[in-house]
Amino acid sequence: MEPGVWPGLADAPAAPVVGGVIVRRELFECLDNAGRVTEVSAPAGSGKTVLLRSWIGQPGLVGRAAWVPVPDGGYDPQRFWTAVADALRGTAAVSTLVRPLTPAPDLDGWAIVERLLKDLMQLAERVWLVIDDVHELASDEALRQLELLLLRAPPELRFVLATRHELPLGLHRLRLEGELTEIRAADLRLTLAEARALFEASGLRLSDTAFSLLYARSEGWAAGLRLAALSLSGHPDPERFAAEFSGSERTVAGYLMAEVLERQSEQVRRLLLRTSVLERVSGELADLLTGGSGAERVLQDLERAGAFVLSLDAKRSWFRYHQLFADLLRLELRRTAPAEVPRLHHAAAEWFAGHGFPVEAVRHAQAARDWQLAARLLSEHWVGLYLVGQLPAEEELLSAFPADILAADAELAALKALGAVDRGSPEEVERYLAHAARGLDGHDGQVPAERRGRLEMLVSMARLRLAGERVDPQTVAEQADRLLVLDENAAAGLNGLGANLRPGILVNLGTAETWAGRLADADRHLEQGVALSRRFGQPYMEFSGLAYAARVATFRSLTLAEQRSREAVELAERHGWGEDQKAAFACTMLGAALTGQGRLAEAGPWLDRAWTTLRAEARPPIEINLRYASGLLELARGRPDEALADLLTVDRLARALVMPATLVRPTRALALLAQVELGETDRAEDTLAGLDDQERQSAQLRVAMAALRLAKQDPQAAVTALAPVLDGSVTGLGVQQSWVVEALLLESTARDALGDPDAAWHALERALEVAAPDRALVSFLLHPVPELLERHARSTTGHAALVADILSLLRAGNARPRGHGRPGDTAPAPARLLEPLSQAEIRVLRYLPTSLSVAEIAEQLYLSANTVRTHMRHLYTKLGVHRRHAAVERARVLGLLAPAARRP
Repeated sequence: MEPGVWPGLADAPAAPVVGGVIVRRELFECLDNAGRVTEVSAPAGSGKTVLLRSWIGQPGLVGRAAWVPVPDGGYDPQRFWTAVADALRGTAAVSTLVRPLTPAPDLDGWAIVERLLKDLMQLAERVWLVIDDVHELASDEALRQLELLLLRAPPELRFVLATRHELPLGLHRLRLEGELTEIRAADLRLTLAEARALFEASGLRLSDTAFSLLYARSEGWAAGLRLAALSLSGHPDPERFAAEFSGSERTVAGYLMAEVLERQSEQVRRLLLRTSVLERVSGELADLLTGGSGAERVLQDLERAGAFVLSLDAKRSWFRYHQLFADLLRLELRRTAPAEVPRLHHAAAEWFAGHGFPVEAVRHAQAARDWQLAARLLSEHWVGLYLVGQLPAEEELLSAFPADILAADAELAALKALGAVDRGSPEEVERYLAHAARGLDGHDGQVPAERRGRLEMLVSMARLRLAGERVDPQTVAEQADRLLVLDENAAAGLNGLGANLRPGILVNLGTAETWAGRLADADRHLEQGVALSRRFGQPYMEFSGLAYAARVATFRSLTLAEQRSREAVELAERHGWGEDQKAAFACTMLGAALTGQGRLAEAGPWLDRAWTTLRAEARPPIEINLRYASGLLELARGRPDEALADLLTVDRLARALVMPATLVRPTRALALLAQVELGETDRAEDTLAGLDDQERQSAQLRVAMAALRLAKQDPQAAVTALAPVLDGSVTGLGVQQSWVVEALLLESTARDALGDPDAAWHALERALEVAAPDRALVSFLLHPVPELLERHARSTTGHAALVADILSLLRAGNARPRGHGRPGDTAPAPARLLEPLSQAEIRVLRYLPTSLSVAEIAEQLYLSANTVRTHMRHLYTKLGVHRRHAAVERARVLGLLAPAARRP
C-alpha cells in the first residue's frame, strides 16, 4: 500500500447525509432489531446523541420514542423519575396509561418505579425509552431503581441507554438471554465513506492522500472529524491542515481538555500526562514514571469510563491512548513540565530495555537525546532484531541518529552499511564501511574486545552482500572465505559470536553466491541456512533463504522452484513481511516458475504483485530478474512489444554490475527473440553484431541466434548455431531448463525444414523428455509448432499425453495471435489521471523516459534520492501503473509526455 493512502478510498461508496447528519443505516437496523435493552457506550464525541436523535426522528418512530437527557451533575431520583414519566406520557401509546406525577417530599424513586411498572402493565404497542448520558446519574439509588425497571418492565417497552462508560447495572441475565444489545465505540466510528460524506456535505474536498492522513489520525472519532471540518472551512491551505491535523489543533484540544482531561482527578491527570511520552503503557511502567502504585487499575477504569484509553491485549495489561488525546497530553506535558520530558523518556528506555523491548528502548533513548545509551542499546540488540526480520525498525532507528554519531560509532556505521545494501545504495555502503573499519583498526571508536567478533562479522557480511549485488565473483569468493571462518567461530561460540548467528551467516553467504553465479555453493549454503533457521526458530532467515533458494532451483527443477518460492511467500504473509523486497523476489521466482511451466494465467498475478511490492528503484539483480520473468511471460502471451519494453531496460541496470553476464545474457537473448517475433530481423542482426564474441557464443544467445536464422529462412544456419549447445561443448553459466528445451525444439523445427524427419523426430522427442519431469512447456508457447506436434503424436512417442496437453494449451490461446486478448489480462488503464499531479511529480516525470538512475535524477533536481522515490511512488499510483516504463507509456497516452520518437 502506498504510504498515507487509505485502501479503497477512491472506490468507497458514498454515505447519505440529511441536514448535515450522516444517516447510519446499519446502526439504525441494529437499534430497530435490538433486544429489550440496548447500551450505547462510547467516549465523548463519539456521536451517541446524534445517532439516537436521528434514529428516533425516522417516520416510523415519531411519537413512539421517549427521550430523557440526563444533565451534567445528574438528577436526584425524584426529579429523574418525574422526567422519565413525563417523557413516556409524551408518546401516543403511553399517554393514557401513565398517571401524571406531581413532585412531593414523600414521593421517592422506588415508589415512582413501582407505580410506572403497574401503569405500564397494559402497554400493548412497542415504545422506546431513550436515556442519554446515563453516566451522569450521580445517585447509586437511581441506578438501582433503573435496574429494577429494566428487568421488570413489559417486553413492549424497549430501553436505549447512552453512556460514556459501562453502567453498574446487573444486565448479565439479559446478556445471557440475548436481550441485551451493545453498541461500542468501534461500532460508532465513522467509516471512511461516512467521514468523506461529512466533509463533502460541508463543501470540503481534499485529495485522497490528505484525507487519508486526517482520517487515520482521527481514528474515525466523530467529534474529531466534525471539528476538523469546521476548522478547515475557509482555511487558506486545507491540504497542509489535513496533513498536520493533530490533537493539539485548537478546537480539538479545547474539546478534549474540557470533556476528558479536566474531568479527571489530579492523580489521574498526573498519570496521563507523564505516560503520554509512551506509545503504549502498562501498569508497572506507569507506576515507574509517576512514582506511584495501582496504575493498572486506574488505566482499566479509564478504559471502562471511555476516557480515550484503549486496551491492547485480552488481559487488559497494556494500553494506548487515542492519537488525538495523546497529542493533547503531550502538548500539556510540554507546557506544564518541559524539563520532565527527557527524564521520562530516559526512564522508559531503561525499563523497555530491561523487559526485552529493544526497539522501544532505543526510541526512548533517542527521544531523550541520550545518543550514547541509544547506540549501546541498538548495538547490543541488533542481532536479535536482524534475525527476527525487524529490518525496517532497525533502519528507522538508525536514521534517527545524527550523522556525526553514526560516523563515530563503528557498530552503528556497520549496521547502516548493511541496510544500505538492501536499499541498493553501494556508495552509501562503502562510506559507512569506511567508518566501521575505524573500529577494527585501532582508531577512535574502537569497539570493546567482547564485541569485536560481531563487528567483524557484520562488516564482512556487508562486503559480501555488496559484492553479490554487484555480481563481483572474485570479491564474493574472498569475502565468502572470511565469512566461513566467522561461521566456524559462531559454531564454536568464539569471539562473542553465538551459534544463533549461523543461519544469518549462511543465508547471506548463499545470497551473494546466487548473484555471483556460484550456484552449487549457493545451493549448499542456502539449504544449510534454511535448515538451521528452522531449528533455531528464525523464520525471517528461513524466509530469506527460501526466496533465494527458489532462484537456484530454477536451474534444475521448476517444481522445486515453485515449492521454495511458495514457502517463502507463505512465511512472508504469515509474519507480515509482504512489503519486504525479498517478498517481491519470491513472487518473481514463483511467477517465473509458473511461466516456465506454461501456467501463464497463474503467473501474471504473482509478477504483478512483485511489481507492486518492488520499490521505485529496486536493487539491480532483483529488478533484472523481474524484468526477465515479465518479458518471458509477455513473450509467451504473444506480446513481444511489451516484452521488449521490459527487457531493453536491463542494460541500464547492468551498468552497476562488475560482471553482469550471468544476469544480463538471458535477458538479451530473450530480447532478440522478441525482436524476431516483431519481424524486426534486421534490428536483431544489429543487436547480435553489437555483442562481444564471448557473449555470442553463449548457449542462450546461440538459441536466440537459431530463432533468428529460422525467421530468415536459413534452417541450416540455425542447426549450426545450435550444435555446440546440443553436443554440450557450450553450456553457458546457469543455463535453465527452458533454454535446453527451446534449443531442442528449434533443432527439431530446423531439421524438419531441411527435410530430415528422423532428426526432427529425435530432437522433438528429446525436447519432450527434458520438459516432462517439470512440465517445462514455455518453449512450446514461444515457438508454437502445432503441426509438428500433431505429426509427432501420430508416430511412436513416449510422451503422447504431454503432446496432447501442449496442443490443448495452444488451442486454449496461451500463445494467442498477436493483438488479441489473452488469459490473465488486467483491466485497461484508466482513461484519466486518478488524481492531478503535483508540480514536484511533474518535474520527476520528465526524467523518467531518460536512462538516469534515481540518484542521478535527484542530483538534477537538487533533491534527496528518497524524496525522488516518494514522488515516483505517487506518480505510479496516480497513473495506475507499477513500473517506470509503464509510467512513461501511460503519461504519453495522457499527453503528459511527448510521444516516443519513431524507430528508423
